[in-house]
Amino acid sequence: MLVQLGVGEAIEFFLYKLDGTHQETIPFPEKETKMFHSLFVIVLLFSLSNAAVQDFCVADLKGPQGPAGYACKSAVTADDFVYSGLRSAGNITSIIKAAVTPAFVEQYPGVNGIGLSAARLDLLPGGVIPLHTHPGASELLLVTQGIIQAGFISSANAVFVKTLKKGDLMIFPQGLLHFQINAGGVTAVGYPIFSSSSPGLQITDYALFANDLSTDLVSKTTFLDPVLVKKFKAILGGSG
Repeated sequence: MLVQLGVGEAIEFFLYKLDGTHQETIPFPEKETKMFHSLFVIVLLFSLSNAAVQDFCVADLKGPQGPAGYACKSAVTADDFVYSGLRSAGNITSIIKAAVTPAFVEQYPGVNGIGLSAARLDLLPGGVIPLHTHPGASELLLVTQGIIQAGFISSANAVFVKTLKKGDLMIFPQGLLHFQINAGGVTAVGYPIFSSSSPGLQITDYALFANDLSTDLVSKTTFLDPVLVKKFKAILGGSG
């Protein structure tokens, strides 16, 4: 069956046999034809209204960030589309023996509104990026040096863990708990790419033990011994 549509004309359905020969022509009623034309125009206008109205929007970091990102700055140069902050390893001084160097919109205004950003992971032997989530983005990790064991936990509590080597990629779906651990004897390096210019970050350990949520509440909601909770709070700088 073939539908033929001409602007200002009636719609006709052409019925064909299985061998492709014409069998019958059925005119579409005039009233329904007008309705079809109207619907077609509405769909066309809607699709055009969602087309990009500008090529890019380099962030003006002097203004506030809204749900759609930052406002666009007026004076733009080629330098706005290049970021060199991931060339060097991050400063690894923390207890996790790892550093995360971000290239989010705050560091790299050129990604504003693009729906992409990046970071660099440096993990010393024994280094770990603890369980964490990115509420605003999925993550694609590329390993460029060493061996990284990585994994995530689905909302059904299924665990997916793999050991990654140089050149390997692994996906971490948006909002799910995931981690990375150096599984080799040398410093490991990886580059995560995010599906948002501002992916967000919440590290589970810090959310539980690096703030003033009371030891009693943490203990009751995690089933951990209060002595352990106090110990973790002391390590991560929490109180309560």
